[in-house]
Amino acid sequence: MAGEKPKGTPKNQNSSSSPPKSEGFIPPHGGYEQLLSFQKARIVYDGTVRFCERFVDRRSRTTDQMIQAARSGKQNILEGSQASGTSKETEIKLTNVARASLEELLENYRDFLRVRRIAEWPRDHSHTRRLRELNRQPNATYETFLKGIENPDPAIAANVMIGLIKLTNFLLDQQLRRLEQDFLKEGGLREKMTRARLAARAKQQRGQEYGM
Repeated sequence: MAGEKPKGTPKNQNSSSSPPKSEGFIPPHGGYEQLLSFQKARIVYDGTVRFCERFVDRRSRTTDQMIQAARSGKQNILEGSQASGTSKETEIKLTNVARASLEELLENYRDFLRVRRIAEWPRDHSHTRRLRELNRQPNATYETFLKGIENPDPAIAANVMIGLIKLTNFLLDQQLRRLEQDFLKEGGLREKMTRARLAARAKQQRGQEYGM
């Protein structure tokens, strides 16, 4: 999956964690489980835990670093989504933290391959093409990639995880671009509060005029 960008952006799937309805200047927020980036990051976290259990010394710092990086990627997407209603700046910041954490995790997997003289799959590798096919499936879960993630061959398991992290990073890059565009177009909560206050004042003034 090296360097490969998925065709188009898959549609978000319905989830029990739907964003709550909102009135006024605080927009709907939350609903992180509908984000494809979160869905993939959760698979990456679960897969990293299993990978470290099987192929990395549990007593080493590497195990802690990899699991914490994977968890940070997942949790910061969640926290950014939850904060989005009151602070677009915080949402962008936390999404950036998630992206950086997963980039760190990607390098950990590449280190694993390099020190063992194992090659990273190129984009035209047959397994990479198969991974792209699986990633295009709607509602893909951990079980979708189970045979690859839990493959007894560490070369296959590590390369599958690398492919999943690359996809998650691609989705986060798209998400960040959209968040930045939305912020430039609509502003943050303070701007929305100002617009709501001005609209309420104008409505009140119109009511007073009609009352006269």
